[in-house]
Amino acid sequence: MHTVLFRQIAKDEYLAAINWYDDQSSTAGDKFIDILNKKLDLIAENPYQYKNIYKKFYEVSLSVYPYTIVYLIKDRSKEVVVVAIYHHKRHHKKKYRS
Repeated sequence: MHTVLFRQIAKDEYLAAINWYDDQSSTAGDKFIDILNKKLDLIAENPYQYKNIYKKFYEVSLSVYPYTIVYLIKDRSKEVVVVAIYHHKRHHKKKYRS
């Protein structure tokens, strides 16, 4: 099992998405958190199960929400570093930052 860490920019994107969904309805933010956390748990269990899309970056989309989790794997330290919680309408090249 890997430990999941967030880069600050990914944490900011995550919080912005939660705030946006909270503004939409009283339950949307909680549902977003639940779905994202379940996907992060799956990544932590086996980070290689998702696609290696670009260089050393892996990514997986959320099933219900238009977001992709972009992450790096550090095998030596058994860490997964989330570099972006990326909305699908943003320019795709900006999601790959290390």
